Amino acid sequence: MAGGNAFGESFRIATFGESHGAAIGVIVDGVTPGVEIDEAYIQVQMDRRKPGQSSVTSPRKEYDVVHIMSGVFEGRTTGTPLFLMLHNHDMQPQAYDGIRSAFRPGHADYTYWQKYGHRDHRGSGRASGRETAARVAGGAVARKLLERRGVQVLAYTRQVGDIVCRTFDEAAIEGNAVRACDADAAAEMVRLIERLARLGDSCGGIVECRVRGVAPGLGEPVFDKLDAELAKAMLSIGAVKGIEFGAGFAAASMRGSEHNDEMDSGGFRSNHAGGILGGISTGQEIVFRVCVKPTSSISLPQRTMTEDGEEREIRTEGRHDPCICPRIVPVVEAMVCLVLEDHYKRLAAMLG
Repeated sequence: MAGGNAFGESFRIATFGESHGAAIGVIVDGVTPGVEIDEAYIQVQMDRRKPGQSSVTSPRKEYDVVHIMSGVFEGRTTGTPLFLMLHNHDMQPQAYDGIRSAFRPGHADYTYWQKYGHRDHRGSGRASGRETAARVAGGAVARKLLERRGVQVLAYTRQVGDIVCRTFDEAAIEGNAVRACDADAAAEMVRLIERLARLGDSCGGIVECRVRGVAPGLGEPVFDKLDAELAKAMLSIGAVKGIEFGAGFAAASMRGSEHNDEMDSGGFRSNHAGGILGGISTGQEIVFRVCVKPTSSISLPQRTMTEDGEEREIRTEGRHDPCICPRIVPVVEAMVCLVLEDHYKRLAAMLG
């Protein structure tokens, strides 16, 4: 499919729909036949991403109920494409009427207008974070297939603003509103986000992901390296502005003798590479972090211009997350699942 709306090779998705349109959804192709899956399994992931979960997320009321329209019969995948649909319910496109022709700072308004000469001004249309709900639906299918391989994907908030988690407690992640790995830091993060929301402002953060149980050998050098594919997947998420693996940018101040992961008869003695060497998985835990920018939609006055070149001051109305980190966590996991299942299938095809 042309236009950048499809992702993957052997396991492939194509998403469709807009933020304030009738529906969004995803077509998933390359699904292993005979796998037990139902809407309830996919819905678990949809509920983690949907808005209105807490005081630190958008109050938009979308229940994101997923409907399997094709590709499953009698509770098992048929091997044909899955068609997953999510209807939009709580649209308020009128909130954007006042800035119909104005370019909102930090958004894709200007670039979409330059590229296409015509754009959907209703909540960014196709560029909206709402599109990621379709990715999460497709990613849930990939997650089901990866579970059969013993792969576990876990993402969580590591930092919000200047507040950084000081400990790692996996049990705490789904027990707080920001999905942080440190319950005490999470409470501070919530207070910061709520304060910024009252001011009409926003903040960014860092989401970390750990992937366990990945077999060694995934990745297709030289241009389809596993870390390169994961990086593309992460940077395709609108709010993500950077990614680092393992030691990441800290490697710039390390010596080779410090950064190299030595080995002994038991395997690797460290994991500064983040579980990937030469673009191929080592069998260690894959570890990476993504930088999430502050939400662009803020109600503070900002200077911009219109399509006619007129300068003006605008405020972005509507319902938006003051921090994207809590709801981007399941999106990160979904994209990782899509990449990994695709590469498992590519490896199997290569080995015959």
